Amino acid sequence: MKQIILTVLFCFTISYGAIAQSTVKGVVKDSDSEKVLQGVSVSIEGRNDSQVTNIDGSFALQNLPDGKFIVTLKKVGYETQNYPVTLSGSVVDLGDIFMYEDEFSENQDLSTIIIADDELNDDSSAADNISSLLQSSRDVYLRAAAFEFSSSFFRIRGLDSDNAKLLINGIEMNKLETGRPEWANWGGLNDVLRNQEFTNGLAPSNYTFGGVLGSTHISTRASQYRKGARISYASSNRSYRHRVMGTYSSGLLKDGWAFTVSGSRRAGNEGFVDGTSYDATSLFASVEKIFNDNHSLNLTSIFASNKRGVGSPNTQEVVDLKGIRYNSNWGYQDGKIRNSRIKDVEEPFTMLSHYWKINDKVNVNTNVSYQFGKIGRSRIDFNGGQNPNPIQFRNLPSYWLSINDLAGAYEAEQRFLNDGQLNWNAIYDANINNSQQGIDAAYVFYEDRVDNNTLNVNSILSADLTDNITLNGRVQYTKSESENFANVLDLLGNSVGYVDVNGFSSIGTNQRQNDLLNPDRIVNVGDRFKYNYNINSEVMNGFLQAQFKYNKFDFYVAGDITKTSYQREGFYQSGALDPTDSRNSLGKSPEVDFTTFGAKGGFTYKVSGRHILDFNAGYLEKAPTVRDAFTQARESNIITDFLTSEKALSFDASYIVRSPRFTSRITGYYTTIEDSVESNFFFLQGGQSEGFSQEIVTGVDKRHLGVELGFEYKLTSTLNLKGAANIGEYVYSNNPSNVQLAVRDINTQELNINNLGEAQLKNYRLNSGPQKAYSLGIEYRDPDYWWVSMTGNYFDDTYIGVSPILRTDRFFTDVDGVPLNDYDPVEAKRLLQQEEFGGYFVANVIGGKSWKISRDNKFIGFTLGISNIFDQQFRTGGFEQSRRGDFTSLSEDFSNPKRLFGPRYWYGRGANYFFNVYYRF
Repeated sequence: MKQIILTVLFCFTISYGAIAQSTVKGVVKDSDSEKVLQGVSVSIEGRNDSQVTNIDGSFALQNLPDGKFIVTLKKVGYETQNYPVTLSGSVVDLGDIFMYEDEFSENQDLSTIIIADDELNDDSSAADNISSLLQSSRDVYLRAAAFEFSSSFFRIRGLDSDNAKLLINGIEMNKLETGRPEWANWGGLNDVLRNQEFTNGLAPSNYTFGGVLGSTHISTRASQYRKGARISYASSNRSYRHRVMGTYSSGLLKDGWAFTVSGSRRAGNEGFVDGTSYDATSLFASVEKIFNDNHSLNLTSIFASNKRGVGSPNTQEVVDLKGIRYNSNWGYQDGKIRNSRIKDVEEPFTMLSHYWKINDKVNVNTNVSYQFGKIGRSRIDFNGGQNPNPIQFRNLPSYWLSINDLAGAYEAEQRFLNDGQLNWNAIYDANINNSQQGIDAAYVFYEDRVDNNTLNVNSILSADLTDNITLNGRVQYTKSESENFANVLDLLGNSVGYVDVNGFSSIGTNQRQNDLLNPDRIVNVGDRFKYNYNINSEVMNGFLQAQFKYNKFDFYVAGDITKTSYQREGFYQSGALDPTDSRNSLGKSPEVDFTTFGAKGGFTYKVSGRHILDFNAGYLEKAPTVRDAFTQARESNIITDFLTSEKALSFDASYIVRSPRFTSRITGYYTTIEDSVESNFFFLQGGQSEGFSQEIVTGVDKRHLGVELGFEYKLTSTLNLKGAANIGEYVYSNNPSNVQLAVRDINTQELNINNLGEAQLKNYRLNSGPQKAYSLGIEYRDPDYWWVSMTGNYFDDTYIGVSPILRTDRFFTDVDGVPLNDYDPVEAKRLLQQEEFGGYFVANVIGGKSWKISRDNKFIGFTLGISNIFDQQFRTGGFEQSRRGDFTSLSEDFSNPKRLFGPRYWYGRGANYFFNVYYRF
């Protein structure tokens, strides 16, 4: 298959196009500030000749046939401009072209971007989608996926956001730990993050090789912002309740300086889910100095502090008792809501960018960025107390039913119905009582903390080699150091301190120690404990791309090479492994490095002015993330066995129709992923060992195939019919041969690592959100600047995430590998059948109005959106619990009147709203 791809790419490079006939060129500027606009899409109506304006706002469409045509200019936030031209083998210079603000677009984007911003701040894997990567796309299907499908955590082509790249000023923002962007790093700064260039799938980008899902580039150059100010207020019941935002841009001043500042405050005691507090402050500043026509410097700094309460995934038993808003992570303290699970993100970053126009055909952009700060996820530890979680299985009726205690089940049900929240008072009482007796705390409030320091340097080249050929390239270097540790936040009423040991067993003094160098250490607020290590990472990347544009046939080829290395350095000597074991947590691990390659290419064939064929193909390799590279990184220096780079082979083919009244795209896609790594953390009970476990599955293969359809039909000059659909099938395509289980056994406190062999996963569906999604809507845009859009959406084929360990030989054998006496293959097949959630319908409505209140472009307007107006309840994802890891234990759980360890689910929001009002001056 690789040979076929390389052969196709080679054929592209030797293709020839038609001879150029005419050229249309011009410079695009903002009508208010008269500054040049970068990233404006310029195309010929009815044809596929298109490009985006470069950093000086200029464009040149070449090799055009003779005749009469319409030149169309589009940019998010601006009205579309159409210019008629007559071509006759010459150059037509349109001169300065002015773009005018589109109030409709600005209002719609303001609301829908907030939807994406809300959804992507969740701490759960179910919230991992890519809607924020699609904000700048005009494609009707992608906009539906971003704004209509996002509430169901729909994933484009069933892929996670680590398959797309997000860049700000040319700097890649995907985290090395997870491969995904950390959206909270710039959340709340919607006004200043609108200047985006989006590439879909494998399509070429001027800044990066990208991923299977494409890339988004955000520019924050101060000279590109519209002069003026804007203030707004928003209210919602989704994540935050209130948001205030203000932005001011100077425009380009006479002395060559320009600056933009923005800030926002978002807050709320709880969102749609109970107890999910929100506390976020974001600040932005960008300053640019244009020295002359060839050189400019831009400095951008972003500070975003985001603290939000996290919800809990719940079993069906819990949902039946308390509803979909229930969250077990919070309780009342002194009459106020206090959540024990807070995600706290504060990672400011600064970027310095130099723009060098070497000549009319060659531009070089060099960027340096530095980011530092923290990500903390809080929780309660309980060395000397009982598990305080209100949904701990002994607190629920199902436990008492399993032991035939009907009275106990009724009492548990009533307690849970009447309260069912975290009991902060009981925790404080226990700790205060211990303190009065001179005993250390039974409970402690702490955070799992990651402190990152990341340096990025890159240089991006864009060169027009000929009238038909453009060369893009980039070299980049990234160095990152992350400190990983547990940090004491609150002793919860105790004044003695907290003992730094693993408290699940009193057997084996040394084995209980989190740090043998400081046994039985007493820690206090601000101290590190439990684990303490650094991960040092380096990434070097090179990317080269050539784009060829001709009259009937365009094509591109691109290549990428990346070297990635990781090394762990531990500062504690955990008792989980023998101190003489070289894999112990103390000291430096061996260095892990990967060299990965990528190649892609595609072509566009213009059958006619209105009918276009588009094809893309690529082979991409990706290094494992930091999280997957090490086994039980908190306890050891062990490198994951059988670790290798992930390989993706991807194809898509599209048929595009563009006419004055009807626009559509239908795309077939096929992606295979090989040697992927999946890791999970859970408490294992039953079978050969019990304790907190990490499950790592290597050599995972997946297959994603399907069809995308999007269309828009202009019924009248003000009324549009729009629709979108995705019919996909996303499955495991093999039985991965290596399932590694690392358990710190609760009885011995030792870290045991076993390879369980093959997992029978082939043809199970991936837990990737709805695999089928359909949308149909109608939009009215009145010439008097008011608009309304109503959409109905149907989702189906959403599957639960299956547990690999339940599908290994461990499930039905004892410690000697002999099948369990009670094992029944027929019953096992029933127990392991994958759950599908069923279809559901969600209706949304959004609208707004704006008024021009003076001649000098002062506007006031509002937007109101109501999502899920029929209050439909639906599951967006979930996972099988692996706690009962063998056939006997799982059979017992299924035989109970209510399952003790049934699957846990994430639910979408019921009926919810977003309201925004703004004033621009």
